[in-house]
Amino acid sequence: MTAAILVTQRAPLEVATVQLPDLGVGQVLVQVKASGICGKQLDEISGRQGADPFLPHLLGHEGAGIVVETGPGVRKVKPGDHVVLHWMKGSGMECAAPRFLRNGTTISAGWVTTFSEYTIASENRVTSIPDDVSFDVASLLGCAATTGLGIVFNDAALRPGQSIAVFGAGGVGVNVIQGASLVNAHPIIAIDRHDARLKQAIAFGATHTINASRTDPATALSGIAGRAGVDVAVDLTGLRAVREAAYQVTSARGKTIFAGVPASNEPMTIDSFPLHFGREITGVHGGGTKPDADIPRYLRLFRLGKLKLAEQVTHRVRLRDINTAVAQMRQGVGCRWVICP
Repeated sequence: MTAAILVTQRAPLEVATVQLPDLGVGQVLVQVKASGICGKQLDEISGRQGADPFLPHLLGHEGAGIVVETGPGVRKVKPGDHVVLHWMKGSGMECAAPRFLRNGTTISAGWVTTFSEYTIASENRVTSIPDDVSFDVASLLGCAATTGLGIVFNDAALRPGQSIAVFGAGGVGVNVIQGASLVNAHPIIAIDRHDARLKQAIAFGATHTINASRTDPATALSGIAGRAGVDVAVDLTGLRAVREAAYQVTSARGKTIFAGVPASNEPMTIDSFPLHFGREITGVHGGGTKPDADIPRYLRLFRLGKLKLAEQVTHRVRLRDINTAVAQMRQGVGCRWVICP
């Protein structure tokens, strides 16, 4: 099969043929029909979190496809099932991570990878979906939609009338924004450096936008939410200055949520004193998503027209063009880029 391989950090992915191994206990062979490109993969390529001890390896952690074969012990899915491929654990076995071969060289992989024509996933990283759901829409439920919505519903526990500032209006950010809109939060403030992303943020429910390349976010936020700050501030960039800014604009009894993974050499500095008097700070792990329950629930909202998923897919590319997509994403182009192998 053809796959995109991270061989060297800070270099283009190598698109090449790799050999599929036999299935082991708890493993599921899936023909990948669509895969979203998440910012986490961009971080892995750039080495933002430091040296990668698992090179060379496959990438991708949100996708959708069709089950081709199941290994011993798998009961959750069967051949022919349409599934979402997700990095958060669901029900079922967690198998040994597969190992692929390329010209005699071992290619590592995790419990789910999606930048390939086929993948071998752990049983607990697949969830069945109805056959009539398009694969590009379904792929978003592997991370972008579930993480963003989970940040609102689980991490923030946002309530009607509460205010929220979202730093970064990319693939996960628009789902935080539309989740906030679903619970009738107000105001919903999107902060980004790209006008196109701010325009799409409005389409997903933002009531106000701030272009951080032209306006100081703290000053602008004060004019929108008042000097007391916002009830919830969410950082999706992982940038030190932005994380610190998100904390500063959080109200005295509000919550700062860090969803963007920081660079290994960018520790942040905050005044911890407000934490003694009600302010909260927390990190994010997939928005606390429970795939078996949340994916069907979000699909029901999608069918009711209350959840925008198809609108998030702004670009579709072939696997062979993945490096072009990665370069465009780094420039802030589009919302979600989806690979259709």
